[in-house]
Amino acid sequence: MNKKSLQTPGEARMPGPSYKDFILKDKVPPPEPFLEESYEFLGDQDVPYFHYTSKGFAEKEFEKMWPKTWQWACREEHIPETGDYYVYDVGHLSAIIIRDSDRKIRGYFNACMHRGTQLKEPGSSGWSNDLRCPFHGWIWNLEGELAELPQSWDFPHVTRESHKLPEVRIGTFAGFVFINFDQEAQSLEDYLGVLPDHFKEFGVENRHIDLHIQKRLPANWKAAAEAFLEAYHVRETHAGGREGTEVATQYDVFGENVSRFIHTVGSPCPLTTPPPSEQALLEKLFVRGREDEAPPIVPQGSTARDVYADIVRRQFEEKYDQSFSHVSTAQVLDSIEYFLFPNMFLFPGLSLPMVYRFRPDPSDPDHCLFDLLFLRPNPLDAEPPPPPEPVFIDVHQSYMEVEGIGRLGGVYDEDTSNLAAQTRGFKSSLKGGQTLGNYQEIRARHLHKMIDKYLGA
Repeated sequence: MNKKSLQTPGEARMPGPSYKDFILKDKVPPPEPFLEESYEFLGDQDVPYFHYTSKGFAEKEFEKMWPKTWQWACREEHIPETGDYYVYDVGHLSAIIIRDSDRKIRGYFNACMHRGTQLKEPGSSGWSNDLRCPFHGWIWNLEGELAELPQSWDFPHVTRESHKLPEVRIGTFAGFVFINFDQEAQSLEDYLGVLPDHFKEFGVENRHIDLHIQKRLPANWKAAAEAFLEAYHVRETHAGGREGTEVATQYDVFGENVSRFIHTVGSPCPLTTPPPSEQALLEKLFVRGREDEAPPIVPQGSTARDVYADIVRRQFEEKYDQSFSHVSTAQVLDSIEYFLFPNMFLFPGLSLPMVYRFRPDPSDPDHCLFDLLFLRPNPLDAEPPPPPEPVFIDVHQSYMEVEGIGRLGGVYDEDTSNLAAQTRGFKSSLKGGQTLGNYQEIRARHLHKMIDKYLGA
């Protein structure tokens, strides 16, 4: 173990070139937001394990945090026409997102104003010309107005106005529909912070869902999310402890609700001496599904990143019949991951176009639901395909069982393989809390800082 550093806490960085050093050499330069750096030391105290295992702590989150934060519920493509609806559930909360008669997106608390029965099944979606209670048949129109009250003679105390369906707050960004159960919540625009500015060049709103997987995970939602907040795990989890697999990664925290990491693809490990040749780097990239092809020669003065990015651009141009020549090398190749508190991960890159969401189990803090979506570019001259139904897999099933996920299924199996052991370790540890790195795990600490803010800790 190294002796305690004399540096100011949070200042230490991996030796060698930084992420910015690599991308400034790219043939097609990165957007300006990629060059921004935003880090702040947030302390180095252990995070108590009871924050993950305690039912009481989970109940506080359900009471004080989940009802007051903006969360993405669905994509606009889920509800394209009047009457299309989508039910979003988190913990014990449930909302119906629906297009009204003017195709305006509205959100309603999923509960009858009579005796509380949910109007739509949890996790359901479809089309409806009204909202009808399955218990006694009270009916509301798409604008939330009470349209039919059976045997109204017995309810002189009920009016159309007094029993309108209460609305949840609704907002949209990048093709996503967001909701907030708090009537007094700040606007989504303010909550998003830097995201609208950073996402101007990505065109995420012009993408469609290609694949949607839901997996039950054997971990608290925070532990599951933290597994994806850092690249520190790559060497052991994905490479089995192999030397030279660390990547140049930049970690940022932007205000209260947004954090980010970006790490290179196709660049040498900064700790490798001497560094591999550009040709060797390209050959390593090429093993990703192209075992039968010989990689091209990297021209003098070029890099493996730029050569491989051109290959990927051509593949996307052939598949989607549109040009991607303007898309930077970093956007084409790199792992670009933004996190919006409390539970949304957005990868706006071209070849790694994922969206994650982690939701707590309503009754078991040791489990959560993981949504994994892949977003692909919309065709230019045709309607994009409708969103696919989610494919559900249980705790012990492999992502590789899902058709269409390809080699990434094995990566996600590795990513979530440690969660059950971590959950058990939370409960058997004498130490009582997890110790986080000051830089590489700053986003996990930031997550807990925000939770503490809502819980008043």
